[in-house]
Amino acid sequence: MADATLRIGELARRCGVSTELLRAWERRYALLTPARTSGGYRLYDADDETRVRAMQAHLAQGLAAAQAARLARQATATAPENNAPADLPAALWSALERFDDAGAQAAFDRLIATFGIQTVATTAILPYLRTLGERWNDADASIAQEHFATGLLRARLLGLARGWDRGTGPRALLACPPGEHHDLGLIILGLALRDRGWRVTFLGPDTPIETLAAAADQLAPDVVVLSSLAREPLLAAATEIAQMAASRTVLLAGPGADAELAERSRARLLAGNPIEAADEVSA
Repeated sequence: MADATLRIGELARRCGVSTELLRAWERRYALLTPARTSGGYRLYDADDETRVRAMQAHLAQGLAAAQAARLARQATATAPENNAPADLPAALWSALERFDDAGAQAAFDRLIATFGIQTVATTAILPYLRTLGERWNDADASIAQEHFATGLLRARLLGLARGWDRGTGPRALLACPPGEHHDLGLIILGLALRDRGWRVTFLGPDTPIETLAAAADQLAPDVVVLSSLAREPLLAAATEIAQMAASRTVLLAGPGADAELAERSRARLLAGNPIEAADEVSA
């Protein structure tokens, strides 16, 4: 958190809003997180100002106040220091929420042109997907929103992946188990491995284990990575995975993977987000 030095009047002046509106946003949406002086006065910091400006931008684009506040909070909650400024991820998220294909494509272009894929993934794509998943669980996101956002992001990420099997580095064979159709995290893992000198062969979602094993026999990869958002697909395939792991290195990744599943499958668990998993594979 940045140093809190702004009184609410100064924050209101900088952002061109009333102090009453700032108090309402703080009370209703937890948009602001002030520190308190020994005398009980609220002091605000640069992150608070960033969230207010992001909130204003989302409202100007037609989002409902609660939705605008959620995206504005997420911007500073997930953007590490010296990474993408909050307004750049916020522009992408806002366009995805509005089914604005052209706007989302342009925002993605700006992010990639300014930052590397790993920064874009950790500050924009993964936080948005996590928020979208939470909203899905709360029945606050529609099937249409999920399909539009994941379809657009998947296409752009695979566009960045062209030629990721070139070179002479170690090879990773990547797939999702049968029944798992969400592979965005696996694509990001592949891109991060490519940046670390690996060659990547990507089989994608809903891959039969026998198909994966046959590809592994043909390619002799250094590692096979199975990623799943849900636990059930990995559990259902545990016996087949164990058979494959008897002759080669198999890694389990994604939110659906855990230590018990890895032990049952004779595999190794990759913890953390896709960027952290790529570091672990490379190590």
